[in-house]
Amino acid sequence: MHPAAWWTLSLFLIVLGVIGTFVPAIPGPALVFAGMLLGAWIDHFSRIGAITLAVLGLLTVLALAVDIVAGVVGARRVGASRLALIGAAAGGIIGLFFGIIGIVVLPFVGAVAGELLSRPRLASAARVGIGTWLGMAFGALAKAALVFAMLGVFVLAYFVN
Repeated sequence: MHPAAWWTLSLFLIVLGVIGTFVPAIPGPALVFAGMLLGAWIDHFSRIGAITLAVLGLLTVLALAVDIVAGVVGARRVGASRLALIGAAAGGIIGLFFGIIGIVVLPFVGAVAGELLSRPRLASAARVGIGTWLGMAFGALAKAALVFAMLGVFVLAYFVN
């Protein structure tokens, strides 16, 4: 395959990953990392080496972890019960298999269900569900910041070396 075709694929993965950072159900950070890894490989790792790839990998893992943990942190901030936290985490993980609706709705449902099992008060459960969503919103911002940090690290390493 011609190097220009490889670079096109690399840039496509990076752009799709950046879009996926804002669109649920597309593994944005992982696609960005895959595109950057391909870019490093195309250049025979001469500009993007092991240390840069390790930093990019760490940022990728952090960005993916933020997706799962953010809803739980949001629920915790509003005083969620242990069952609500477990429900929010389970909903976040299970939601990955049900597309955009699952990713957005299931952490809320899990948190509310867990809170209702622990403390059967609808107002408390609704507050926990909203806290979960707020946590997810702040998590999305953190994930976007991490992806843009990845882009910065890649561009600096590629063009400064």
